[in-house]
Amino acid sequence: MQMVQKMLATRGGTVAVGGFAAAFGALLLLLYLAQYRNSVDESGEPITVLIAKSLIEKGTPGDIVGLKGLFQTTDAPRDQLQDGAITDPSALRGRLATSDVYPGQQLTAGDFSASASGALGAQIAGNQRAIAVPIDTAHGMVGQLRTGDRIDVLAGFNVASGGGGFSARPVVKVLTQNVLVLEAPKQAATGVASNAAQVVLRTTYREAAEIAWAVDNGKIWVVLRPRAGATVKRAQLITPEALLGVRPVAVRP
Repeated sequence: MQMVQKMLATRGGTVAVGGFAAAFGALLLLLYLAQYRNSVDESGEPITVLIAKSLIEKGTPGDIVGLKGLFQTTDAPRDQLQDGAITDPSALRGRLATSDVYPGQQLTAGDFSASASGALGAQIAGNQRAIAVPIDTAHGMVGQLRTGDRIDVLAGFNVASGGGGFSARPVVKVLTQNVLVLEAPKQAATGVASNAAQVVLRTTYREAAEIAWAVDNGKIWVVLRPRAGATVKRAQLITPEALLGVRPVAVRP
């Protein structure tokens, strides 16, 4: 009798252990299935990435890619993301394209490398040019102008009115507006050239040529614009008659 009781007790313990193992195995299976389901859901969840809207040529600064809108955002499943896919446009700042990126191609970290700090070439592209303009303290706001400011450029000339002994007439022309200052002098130079300094501007090719001509043949004025809300005004030619509001008088010999 005692032997039968011992056998039943042993069998009951075995059954209890087997039931616990089965329950534990079922729990592991449920956890695995839940994890697998989550991984499947995540792989199909769309992620916003940047793709090239037009050709981004090798050497193009990342800042210009954003400035000119050379990319657009799109949603792509996680399992379709390329290695190092760029999801934040700010990641392009201060970088250069290391190879051509074609329209429809995802932008990746491998397509861009860090550019030389402060390099002017990284801040211009296409028809843009960087030109160093010599200025003096009064006309160029030396010591007050800062890198990143926006300015208008005015040029003053003495224009001959014609023959017959007429004197030269002073005029001022607005050459260009809303120009970015790439590099501003921190302060006026000292010593013999105490009035000399230079400011580096980002312009178009045409504007650079006009400014260069004006520097050699007239006087340049730099006019600071507001940081925000500034409008572009119609360029005018300022003459004595326009300034005084009178009509020019024809003088005959």
